[in-house]
Amino acid sequence: MRPHGYVRARSVADALAAHAAHPGARYLAGGTNLVDLMKLGVVRPTVLIDVRRLPLDRVEETAGGGLLVGATVRNSDLAAHPLVRSRYPALSQALLSGASGQLRNAATTAGNLLQRTRCGYFQDVSKPCNKREPGSGCPAVEGSHRELAVLGHSPHCVATHPSDMAVALTALDASVHLRGVSGTRTLPVPEFHRLPGDRPELDTRLHPGELVVGVELPPVPPGARCAYRKVRDRASYAFALVSVAARLAVENGRIVHAALAFGGLAHRPWRAWTAEERLVGAPATAASFARAAEAELEAAEPLRDNAFKVRLAGDLAVQVLGTLAGEGA
Repeated sequence: MRPHGYVRARSVADALAAHAAHPGARYLAGGTNLVDLMKLGVVRPTVLIDVRRLPLDRVEETAGGGLLVGATVRNSDLAAHPLVRSRYPALSQALLSGASGQLRNAATTAGNLLQRTRCGYFQDVSKPCNKREPGSGCPAVEGSHRELAVLGHSPHCVATHPSDMAVALTALDASVHLRGVSGTRTLPVPEFHRLPGDRPELDTRLHPGELVVGVELPPVPPGARCAYRKVRDRASYAFALVSVAARLAVENGRIVHAALAFGGLAHRPWRAWTAEERLVGAPATAASFARAAEAELEAAEPLRDNAFKVRLAGDLAVQVLGTLAGEGA
């Protein structure tokens, strides 16, 4: 047994104060990732600050026609919400692609964004890992890396971010609302997670003690449709080898709006900015989609055993974009 303290926060201010008062504290919501890592000995918090009862469990429509999702909204509830299913089906599809029904009933919006990599070396405390122990090395570079990164990695880390939800939020231009002892701030989801560089132990741009209080989805662009698709080794309860979230609007056969994000390829959800630039104004054809995906994936640097991901990502993007273009015709 590894002893730790426990605090039940009564308000956001109470949670922030408790975190500031206890070095090494961690926030606890659904616990579907944090508790697993505690059992493995990967993380050893001094105090758990329970935020499950904070008033952050609502999905509300914003004045501009978007949605504000509270940090403790359960994944199952968010996937089933009528406004999510009708306006942002890619988000619902991504959530239903993740984990099992039992886990979705416990996992929260904030926890999904903050989950750690599932790299086997990170989870095995008998092995070195720069994410777990900075400077100890990354054995995955020459070891088992079939499921790991082909974009944006560094010699210090080749892990991938496991969230399906975060990939959809990246393509949907969502933003994360944060609160800390010094005030509030908002980060676009594509800027919330980091590439590893020489600090792979830092997954996000959270400041110490900051609490995710919500995620905001902007209004849907006119005529836009969105979808999420995931390729994995087995049909359920598996992380993505490659996933794609896309949003597309087509008028008179030409693309007027495009947003594209990949999962399973990098240390963070990968927003395909280069591909989007190629798509807007182009004809909505398979050839246009293929050229855009190829331009984005030119930056890929696959490892010994995962070069197949590059072709898989391109083909999947063409399929998803083609489906959306057909629906918008």
